[in-house]
Amino acid sequence: MSARTRGRSFGREASHQILAGGSAGLLEICLMHPLDVVKTRFQIQRGSIDPNNYKNLRDSFLKIYHKERLFGFYKGILPPILVETPKRAVKFFTFEQYKILLGYVSLSPGLTFAIAGLGSGLTEAIVVNPFEVVKVGLQANQDTFAQQPSTLGYARHIIKTKGLGLQGLNKGLTATLGRHGIFNMVYFGFYFNVKNIIPLNKDPTLEFGRKFGIGLLSGIMASIINVPFDVAKSRIQGPQPVPGEIKYITCFKTITTIYQEEGYFALYKGLLPKIMRLGPGGAVMLLAYEYVYSWLQKNW
Repeated sequence: MSARTRGRSFGREASHQILAGGSAGLLEICLMHPLDVVKTRFQIQRGSIDPNNYKNLRDSFLKIYHKERLFGFYKGILPPILVETPKRAVKFFTFEQYKILLGYVSLSPGLTFAIAGLGSGLTEAIVVNPFEVVKVGLQANQDTFAQQPSTLGYARHIIKTKGLGLQGLNKGLTATLGRHGIFNMVYFGFYFNVKNIIPLNKDPTLEFGRKFGIGLLSGIMASIINVPFDVAKSRIQGPQPVPGEIKYITCFKTITTIYQEEGYFALYKGLLPKIMRLGPGGAVMLLAYEYVYSWLQKNW
């Protein structure tokens, strides 16, 4: 195969992976964003003294709806939509490329999937973190949708007041690296290893169910394992407890502070909406990626 043919083949594969990953991410975010808003609200509230605090999932949905109406559940959706195509493209494309690179090393297939997932998560985190800073800030705002600043306006405000660094648009980068790295390591590692163990089913409906079930378990397991990093990220990127005083700075110091002041279970705030989002959402993403990628392979 000539260099030109190899380049064309790589370009086609890359475009298929990018388009399939972007389509999967866009579908997942549109379906699951309300649960992400609820998860963030749980994670940034401290203690249980404030009467405005959310007591449970039902209470949070009712309070958000009564105070902020339907659009309140879609606060901060523009940043993930804007970044979803490149974010998921990076996620799936780099996962495939890390798998190829790791193929030159004598690793077991199971370990290859996990390490490739870790690498894709770390790469994805670098791309997505500025958008996460803007998204969390907008989600934390409890004004009505019409009263809150626009996405671009809020991003400009962050850049103007805090800059582009680790106190500004890249605040919470270490926590985001931990969140995405660990999630993708478990998510991809579990999904592809288990999928290779459980036999294919000739019935298309049952085969879809097999893949969806494995994807669901992958998303749930990854969510449970990485949630302390997610809580730390939300605390660092969200409003600080005392205005003008920065309490949550680095990932592990934030985790330690939360544990010391609020106990172990505070590190799992927002776990239920996170599981409800990333369990089925993770399954939707993997299936959408596989089916779109397969369609592109056959038709383009």
